[in-house]
Amino acid sequence: MASKKEIGWKASGKAGVVAAGGAGAVEAGIRMLEEGGNAADAAVATILALGVTDFGYFAFGGEVPFMCFDARKNRIVVLSGQGSAPLSPEVISWFMRNGITRGGDIRSVAVPGAPDLCITALKLLGTMSLEQVARPTLELLSGGTEWEPGLARTIERMVHAEKKCPGLREEKLQAAADRFYRGDIAAELEEWYMQSGGFLRRTDLAAHTTRVENAVSAPYRGLTVCKCGTWTQGPMLLQALRLLDGFDIGAMKRLSAEPIHVAIEALKLAMADRDMWYGDPLFAGVPLAALLSDEYTGLRRPLIDPHTAHPEPRPGDPLGMKALRDGGAWRPAQGGTTTCVIADRWGNVVAATPSCNDTRGDKGIDLKTGVAHGSRLTSLNTLPGHPNCIAPGKRPRITLTPTLILEHGRPRGAISVAGGDWQDQTTLNVILNAVDFRLSAADALVGPRFATELLQNSFSPSADRKSTMLSGSLLANPEILSSCGKELREMGHTLKEAPFPVGNPVMLWIEQETGTVHAAGDPEAKRHAAAV
Repeated sequence: MASKKEIGWKASGKAGVVAAGGAGAVEAGIRMLEEGGNAADAAVATILALGVTDFGYFAFGGEVPFMCFDARKNRIVVLSGQGSAPLSPEVISWFMRNGITRGGDIRSVAVPGAPDLCITALKLLGTMSLEQVARPTLELLSGGTEWEPGLARTIERMVHAEKKCPGLREEKLQAAADRFYRGDIAAELEEWYMQSGGFLRRTDLAAHTTRVENAVSAPYRGLTVCKCGTWTQGPMLLQALRLLDGFDIGAMKRLSAEPIHVAIEALKLAMADRDMWYGDPLFAGVPLAALLSDEYTGLRRPLIDPHTAHPEPRPGDPLGMKALRDGGAWRPAQGGTTTCVIADRWGNVVAATPSCNDTRGDKGIDLKTGVAHGSRLTSLNTLPGHPNCIAPGKRPRITLTPTLILEHGRPRGAISVAGGDWQDQTTLNVILNAVDFRLSAADALVGPRFATELLQNSFSPSADRKSTMLSGSLLANPEILSSCGKELREMGHTLKEAPFPVGNPVMLWIEQETGTVHAAGDPEAKRHAAAV
């Protein structure tokens, strides 16, 4: 097993790599790879351990969008580890009258998605038992904080349900999930919800399933970039890349005004469409095929003036196939998140973005079960008719957005980023560095970054979407401002310095000819990587 001294911020290997948040979580994933597990097994072990090493950014009661390239079937599987709003129409009516509460309020928690995500990933894509992948996490749960004994007991009870079930491996794993969502753990959680004034009930837990979905993809420079659907912001990155495919970014000088300007303008257009059209596709008729179509992209691309910044959000009209929507935008902070990318020796690759937004002390933790909840319902809103308006059983449109990249149908890269509305913007920075400017994985990850703040705050549930708009500034690290800030201002950009990392990324990049995988995690964001 990789020792802690071998876990740094970058690593390369052919038998498997892990890049994630805390070193203990990376070590858990490496341990599974060394014990013969595949990328899905290692990912679940890493995710569970992140609930301890990165607590506050992720917790067992949080959510995990999960993407896996399954080498056996040569396809990408998307698992929606995002819980939904309560099923009760009365509760939803309360939200519509009173607003969706913020600040870690127990009423704004969604159904925990992470436990069933882990079980589903093991059932469909893994080879190991819950007992095996949970062992490193149970070792990390030393009891150092008051919630740790409860969480250890919860995981041990799920493992016990798995072990005593007489059925096949899949049935044993389902028994573990059932104990959490439909058994005594669910009963204890319901008791806590009721005592704390929360809205979730056992019926909400019992109804939860991890949806298995297809990836959404778009071409870019001969690669295929793959994302989760519009219950995340992921397709926004694809829209931005489609717009940028019409510009020769690689011929421009890196960290100069020219590529940064066109990238920001593409992001502004894509973000405006995100805020206008995206939501849970099971509830909203999101015109995704039109948004990603050649025709719509061709209409929107000329809106990017190569010399002048545009100051307003400009959503398009994919239904009427117009470059701009009549009437403009619908205008009546980052949360806690961590990261995980993994590759194994068999060609399986996982990208996942575990989160538990806005976990604040004991306000969001049931000490009896040790299960911490986040306030992810704040990523819905209360604007009637909006595709992201709260409804019974609806998933919020979240910022969590892992990325898989294919070349000739085989994995080329995986990226996961923490950072709310910056996540896919940071991913765009990394892709431009790796693909257009041909930097190494490590260099692509740690360079200075930029993002636009011309967008709606994804953590503001107000019905008045105008009030949720951020500053509209171009946010950039000091190196960018010193190298080309003057030129960007002359183009009309309002600049804002970011002395901290813009997004917290991890990535892996695969040399398909040799099989070597290079992994890295931004050291400024306390990300780690290791190889078998």
